[in-house]
Amino acid sequence: MEITWNIRINGFNYAIKEDTSILDACKHVGITLPRFCYHESLSIAGNCRMCLVIAERAEPLKLTEKDLPPKPTTACALPVDEELEDFEIFTETPYVRRAREGILETLLLNHPLDCPICDQGGECDLQDQTKQLGGDRSRFWWNKRGVEDKYFGPLIKTIMTRCIHCTRCVRYAAEVAGVETLGTFNRGTGTEIGNYASHIFNSEISGNVIDLCPVGALTSKHYSFKARPWELRSNESIDLTDNCGSSVYVNFKETEIVRVIPKPNSNINDSIISDKARFSYDSLNNQRLHRIFEFSSNKTVKVEEKDWSSLLDSIELLMNNSSEKITFVVDENLDLESLFLLKKLENSFSEKIKIRNLNTAQSYENSNISELNDKLVDINKKNAKTCFLVCSNIRTENAIINAKLRKKYLDQPSTFYCFGQNFKSTFPLEFVNLNIETFLKFVEGKNKFLSKLVIKDPSPVFIISENLYKRFNGKFELVKLIKKIIPTALTYNINKYSNLEGNLFLGIKSLSKSDLNSTTTLFGIQLDDLINFRRKLSKYNKRLILVNSHGSSLTNKANIAVPCLTSFEEEGIYINLENRAQKALKIFSKVNNARSLKQIFLTLNKMFKKEVNFSNFLKYKYEMIENGSLLNSTIKSFSSTSTFSSNNYSSVYDYSMYPIKTSNEDFYRSNSFTKKSIIMNKCSQEIRNLNSNF
Repeated sequence: MEITWNIRINGFNYAIKEDTSILDACKHVGITLPRFCYHESLSIAGNCRMCLVIAERAEPLKLTEKDLPPKPTTACALPVDEELEDFEIFTETPYVRRAREGILETLLLNHPLDCPICDQGGECDLQDQTKQLGGDRSRFWWNKRGVEDKYFGPLIKTIMTRCIHCTRCVRYAAEVAGVETLGTFNRGTGTEIGNYASHIFNSEISGNVIDLCPVGALTSKHYSFKARPWELRSNESIDLTDNCGSSVYVNFKETEIVRVIPKPNSNINDSIISDKARFSYDSLNNQRLHRIFEFSSNKTVKVEEKDWSSLLDSIELLMNNSSEKITFVVDENLDLESLFLLKKLENSFSEKIKIRNLNTAQSYENSNISELNDKLVDINKKNAKTCFLVCSNIRTENAIINAKLRKKYLDQPSTFYCFGQNFKSTFPLEFVNLNIETFLKFVEGKNKFLSKLVIKDPSPVFIISENLYKRFNGKFELVKLIKKIIPTALTYNINKYSNLEGNLFLGIKSLSKSDLNSTTTLFGIQLDDLINFRRKLSKYNKRLILVNSHGSSLTNKANIAVPCLTSFEEEGIYINLENRAQKALKIFSKVNNARSLKQIFLTLNKMFKKEVNFSNFLKYKYEMIENGSLLNSTIKSFSSTSTFSSNNYSSVYDYSMYPIKTSNEDFYRSNSFTKKSIIMNKCSQEIRNLNSNF
């Protein structure tokens, strides 16, 4: 039962929940208090003193002339409790305004007057509050001090002379990122913030300190001197570097993306995003395909196609040839509408056309596991005290879920176990074993220690990596088994692909050797340059047509290379790990001769004289977006009958004996888009250099 207290603020009575700070209480009733150190997602420091208020007794004591007025107190550190019922809070008295003016004067003593060249200009809290609450002159005439800039890595630009020591970055690194490398040094006027160890800010979500910093001490290196906030236009979109689908704002100036910042979304990413989502946008300008190229048979001569007409004519002749067997190989990051158009072709011409993807494990597809994922907000349930990571290095595979697990560890006593490879975690983690046989014994209930933990916990959390399913050569429905045994368990299948659930929903299978052997023409759609696919292509000597936005070593092996648009240049629907349909909006128009994938696939449908009726699909699509509904209740139904016929699963299933390892060893280069990013490659090189020193 929630306890509320009646308090009086500026002459009005309010009912406020217990343990709510005065600052939060004022925010809920429409009173905005200035602050620098306070942030909703961080612990309370109370060191900037900007949120001062006066707390007086409702029945004032009789004071003599020598007595001083009540001392101001910080609103962020003053909780609402029983003692405040006898007090009245004043937020805008002349005494409070004078105190705030003095605090701002103190903060500006050593702050440089470089607002015209500061990247924070226009979004600076210190600038805004000085304009609103500060004085019109300074009494300080001594020389300002200077502070040496620190090196935080290739992403964060530091100008530490501007720092006002709010310690937001220190608390964020220790509490959210789990990397305790930042702290305060010295005392008094010599105080400064820096690294305890002389190396980079090694975190997958380090870029969020740029948003947290209230002044221009920490800014983006790659946004430096590019634009002012009032010059930018903004579109809402989603992060497509993993399957969380974090909400973001894409800021662009004219025809150039200058930065990506998080959009607060309490259902998915709260107010943070990963460094991949924030900085990989520079891939748009690197190694792009702008024209159609046709290679000769010996791949030495390159002929430029000046328009699409001749290409479409040749493809039409190809597709009308009855002896042709065509396979479309798609990437798991392709949007749902493009997949729908291709699937329509396959359903209409099943004997001629196949749709396949590269990376989906055989045991993963058609297993109906995607509809069983739970909501991300449920991870922090109070009754979920045990968490199992299965074949997952959660730091590199999904930085947002890793941050949620760290928050869970800080908020409530929880135990974390990992079946898989050892890695440096940001929360205490017990590693059980490195082979799948031990995990299967745990599933069978033969591991007494772990099985007891599952039975005791009313709602255990299972985070399962795609790498587990790749270890099995047949259909392995682990999530169904978990839901059968423990209906209240929380399960999350994580992977590095933004629309794998869309592939599973449409029933797209993985590419096999038999598919390649029976194919006369192979269409590659936005393919990642993977070594496994190169090996498959080394034995394929027939026609290869690549439709990619970027060039790669695969392009040199193609007969025809066709340019297409990226996710920033056309809108699309993507299904995240909790089966939530989300829309990525279009930011730019088409680039040179590149075309939209949906436009290309519509043209292919017209070649077969197949009319594509989007009416029902679009209606259903927008219902999903507007309602924020999950696909599990609309598209698929969960069958409660288990497919396991034997209690000894170790002997039933054929699994690989290779050691378990993460499916994403390089966090910064996880897909074809991030691999083309110069910024992400610099980060990857920094991490390799850091690890090589130990």
